[in-house]
Amino acid sequence: MEKTKDILFDWRLHLSVLVITVIAEAVGVIAVPIGIGSILLLPLLYAFVMGLILNPNVISKMKGWMGQREVRAASPLIVIAIMPFIAKFGTIIGPSMEKIIAAGPALILQELGNLGTILLAFPIAVLLLGMGREAVGATFSVAREPNIAIIADKYGLKSPEGAGVMGVYVIGTLFGTFIFAILASLLATSGWFSIEALAMACGIGSGSMMAACSGALTYAVPAMEEQILALAGASNVLTYATGLYLCIFVALPVTEKLYDLLGRKEPATNNAGE
Repeated sequence: MEKTKDILFDWRLHLSVLVITVIAEAVGVIAVPIGIGSILLLPLLYAFVMGLILNPNVISKMKGWMGQREVRAASPLIVIAIMPFIAKFGTIIGPSMEKIIAAGPALILQELGNLGTILLAFPIAVLLLGMGREAVGATFSVAREPNIAIIADKYGLKSPEGAGVMGVYVIGTLFGTFIFAILASLLATSGWFSIEALAMACGIGSGSMMAACSGALTYAVPAMEEQILALAGASNVLTYATGLYLCIFVALPVTEKLYDLLGRKEPATNNAGE
């Protein structure tokens, strides 16, 4: 109970968030034109950068204002802050159900895109960076909460595989929203992909990344806002529902086989003793 009170009445944390929000919204959206389209810099990105600057683990001089107590308090508040956005998806998915059903096969098959982490990241991790079994945990998925649970159950989080998945999880938490917003705005204005496909790609099982991605898309194509949010929300739900099984029965076994072929000859971690 004391922890809850600490979070609710932590004035430094709430004041920091308020100031960051006001500054970010005052700056607004900045479009940076490049050769193939435009990169849209959203208020979410400015807020991310300012929050990073205030983090005492990043800039030690900030300890006088933002200590470890505030950092610990901020983590659970992320989930609370994203709830209204998730609720909005729920109200949009229902009325847009016909469009979602029409995209049914594509929406289901897009889950295969989660295997792209193996095709792209695994060779780099093992052949270029010389990683050991950490590469298995780091590259079999996008390393969100369900994927961490899989690795924890099979290998344990103290194993090399656990270190790999947690490393990617932390990097994704820190920089995922920034990267997703940039990629979404760039691809939306390039004309290379349909907006519907990009909206479905927003749903990878992370509320914050989905929010950044769909936000960039709706700004680029405001006329399709409801369709973008509906497809992104449905895709995110499907990722939780089907992506977990894809990781267990396809992605992880494939990554293990590839490691047997290309990786250093290290025995797989046994979780029986944990």
